[in-house]
Amino acid sequence: MRTLCPNLDNLNGLETVLEVPMPEESFTAANGTAPWRTTKSPHSVEYGGRNAEIQLLLGVVGAPLVPLPVSCGHHTTIIPRVNDHIMEASMAKYIVQQYIAATGGENALNSVHSMFAVGKVKMVASEFITGDGISMNCNGLSFGGGVMKIKSVRTGGGEMGGFVLWHKSPDLWSLELVVSGCKISAGSDGKVAWRQTPWHQAHASRGPPRPLRRSLQGLDPKTTANLFSNSICTGEKTINGEDCFVLKLEAEPSSLKQRSNNNVEIIKHTIWGHFSQKTGLLHHLKDSHLTRIKSHGSSNVFWETTIESLIQDYRTIDGINIAHGGVTTVLLFRFGDHENHSRTKMEEVWTIEELDFNIKGLSKDCFLPPSDLIRGPDHETVDVAISDTKSVRLATKSPGTVYPKIGGSKVVDVNPQTFVEY
Repeated sequence: MRTLCPNLDNLNGLETVLEVPMPEESFTAANGTAPWRTTKSPHSVEYGGRNAEIQLLLGVVGAPLVPLPVSCGHHTTIIPRVNDHIMEASMAKYIVQQYIAATGGENALNSVHSMFAVGKVKMVASEFITGDGISMNCNGLSFGGGVMKIKSVRTGGGEMGGFVLWHKSPDLWSLELVVSGCKISAGSDGKVAWRQTPWHQAHASRGPPRPLRRSLQGLDPKTTANLFSNSICTGEKTINGEDCFVLKLEAEPSSLKQRSNNNVEIIKHTIWGHFSQKTGLLHHLKDSHLTRIKSHGSSNVFWETTIESLIQDYRTIDGINIAHGGVTTVLLFRFGDHENHSRTKMEEVWTIEELDFNIKGLSKDCFLPPSDLIRGPDHETVDVAISDTKSVRLATKSPGTVYPKIGGSKVVDVNPQTFVEY
């Protein structure tokens, strides 16, 4: 990971300090452009084509949240009296106890008060399958049915980037992620979770603040244990050759209602943790949620978002088992709207380059939200969005008409008036 880059405006000047360390591969882009020279300011984003794809990737994969807030206090609490619960819940609590032991034990987890991680990512939108919705081609976005497959991250395609994640117990966190010159920031000060992108000013999520999903991908065993302490065990499943116990947790209706508004209803949000029977560690994380958007007229549009993460490469740091790599796959499926269905698939490969615990001098001031944060009952954090409920259909014009360049707000703008909130 590179933290400095040459001063291209003054070769004899000091090197530029990058806000987020960038992978070396990102400095050898095929088009010869350097990421630090193409970083987008909030008012300079160009839309259409590749930039629209980067928006989509950052909006969905960049900083999703888990379904529920987690009360993790100062110490983890191994649930006593397992037999006081129904069988499925008792089994889940026992599996969580094994997970705590596998990640280092209760004393080791309780000794961590803060942490930071530096990592690199490679993202790609790998497939677009549409009915009468949008499709993507070499000229940008177009309308009409079709299928397009883009190179997988595993075969050399994708957008390179890096991130820095900070966390302080119990519920303070901050993330900065830069992919191909576009930056997304997100965080929580314990009272509100927020996010900020180049194409939209900072805005707060609806409902209570929730943990960052990226932290649960093997980086924060303490929060993971507390999240699944109230789950149920639904059986066993083999994933990628590993036999796992399946723990399931669903967001309660009251929580979903807090995250909904007059135009957008989050119908359900479920998360599954697949814990290895062999090691006791979290091997696979999956969550899925269904959102209904009230469209103009009698029909509604439904979006189903499913995120699956294979968590790998556990290494021991200061007595705690931390995952140092993994693969995340996202499927977006839209249906309703007079049979205009579409499916989009995205992939991310991520690795941790540096990680440490108990950072000196990390105060609450480091997690303050931006000064221009939008607050209020009609604003929420969204991970995929379309500028307004009118444009949810996207293909309201004549079928088959090609639009070589469409504003990003028509594709994946992060607008607090719209739909998908994690």
